[in-house]
Amino acid sequence: MGRSTRFHVTNSVRSSPVRPSRRDLLWACAACFASTATGATSCRPQSRPLREDGRIVVTFWYAFGDLVRKVLLEAVARFNASQSRIVVKAVHQGDYFESLAKLRTAVAAGAAPTLSHVVLEVLPYLARAGVLEPLDAYEGAQTMPFLAPLAQEGSFDGGDARLYGIPFNRSTPIVYANARMLDAAGVRLPTTWDELERTAQVLTVRGSDTRWGYEVPISWWYWVALVGQAGGSLVAPDGAVTLGGAAGEDALALWQRLVNADRVMRPPPGRDYQAWQSTNESFLQERIAMMWSSTAFVRYLENNARFPVVAGPLPGRDRKSVPTGGTNFVLMRSAPDEEKQAGWEFVRFMCEDNQVALWSTRTGYLPTTRTAAAQLAESGYYRLHPNDRVALDQLVHVTPWPWAPELFRIERDIVEPILEDAVLTGRDPRAALDQARADARVPA
Repeated sequence: MGRSTRFHVTNSVRSSPVRPSRRDLLWACAACFASTATGATSCRPQSRPLREDGRIVVTFWYAFGDLVRKVLLEAVARFNASQSRIVVKAVHQGDYFESLAKLRTAVAAGAAPTLSHVVLEVLPYLARAGVLEPLDAYEGAQTMPFLAPLAQEGSFDGGDARLYGIPFNRSTPIVYANARMLDAAGVRLPTTWDELERTAQVLTVRGSDTRWGYEVPISWWYWVALVGQAGGSLVAPDGAVTLGGAAGEDALALWQRLVNADRVMRPPPGRDYQAWQSTNESFLQERIAMMWSSTAFVRYLENNARFPVVAGPLPGRDRKSVPTGGTNFVLMRSAPDEEKQAGWEFVRFMCEDNQVALWSTRTGYLPTTRTAAAQLAESGYYRLHPNDRVALDQLVHVTPWPWAPELFRIERDIVEPILEDAVLTGRDPRAALDQARADARVPA
């Protein structure tokens, strides 16, 4: 989930008046995978593995741009140079949601890649559709020392006991602030919702060129964080989609209050907009003093800000709570066995401590293994880069996602549009989320 959002989307994403919206792409994606699951299409194994100069070709579809793309391609080159049996061909497929749409087309055509990476919340859906390779029997799959909240078992509550996803670029939302503005106002990063409102008021400067005290993308990932902080959960123990109940309504009401009553948070510039990119750019241009964004942006923000950037954990209300985001590696079931085994070797390479540590320090994503995190701590890296440590320390407050195959559809098709509309129009939070709950009960 995120972004991924909450879904982390790379800095290369650009809006376009002719590009289909992410919701359009995801609707098509869901429709295709649904037809795959019901037998309208098939996951026909390809008849033979691809080879190049005697080496098995692993086609790896990825969805990164800019700095992260550069770091990934360097890692692929290191793997290819480290041995002579396998060559990984990394192919850019746009952002996370464009990549999913292309993946569904490839699955329908029997031409899926060997390896891809998908946003966390879609994993249960793809597993139910039968398009993912179970990984339990692959060498080392059960013994990799992943940080518990980032492993599949810790990322989800309940669900399929089989292993389908290996943590790759993983993140949590964190607070970023302009340290210079904090110092000038004599305030610190907030630790509660009440402090968040008061701090945002102090940091807001009105005038011909308003500086907003706070901003967060009106997006599912951040709303889920607020739901957990207010003591709610998305799905009840009996499987009913509650969307947090009263906690979900309180989360939406907080946004409405900050935007419309307190006027300390910038109103969303429109529906289905590039919220993450817009928020980051406003922060760098010093039009906002404090924001919530993904830890994945820590290196980008530090490298591009003209002021000192300070990061901190999200505040709480009834409790501290954060969702995880980012993507997991997945092998496509339809790929030839020899290609899948070769793809697994690349995944294991990317999970080695040195590779995990390099990936984390170059990008800002979390180190996914306990041993890599310990290596970074022992080397003194976190003493020199305290912003990188924030998300790692915050993992103790992770609330797992429910293993709910319909969750991704509910997120993108139902909840996110309602959140945007309610903040823009001031619609009653209970009425808005009652509609979302009713829509969620309607089968796709």
